[in-house]
Amino acid sequence: QVQLVESGGGLVQAGGSLRLSCVASGSIFSIYAMGWFRQAPGKEREFVAAITWNGGNTNYADSVAGRFTISRDNAKNTMYLQMNSLKPEDTALYYCARYSSGSYYSPLFGSWGQGTQVTVSS
Repeated sequence: QVQLVESGGGLVQAGGSLRLSCVASGSIFSIYAMGWFRQAPGKEREFVAAITWNGGNTNYADSVAGRFTISRDNAKNTMYLQMNSLKPEDTALYYCARYSSGSYYSPLFGSWGQGTQVTVSS
């Protein structure tokens, strides 16, 4: 089983930046594609970004493309989400997740983390 721990959220003004981290343990992190998802109050959980096992390819939701950057450091078993030019609409609980293979074309596999709260004020 993979345990995922998200951190780095907080309160920031519109236009500001945050960097989220996701540390994975309990499995071989480096062989899996990873992704970020978010859920705002009263909304369904939605896809934010994903990255292949070696970081060679990335994918972004249209709403964050150009503002967010996903990356990973397999030596540290850690995935990151650099969030720039934040908007109030980005306010949500952010989760990391694991895919079932090295490609994000594969289904999600395993448990969600506990999430980290991002709040963007106007």
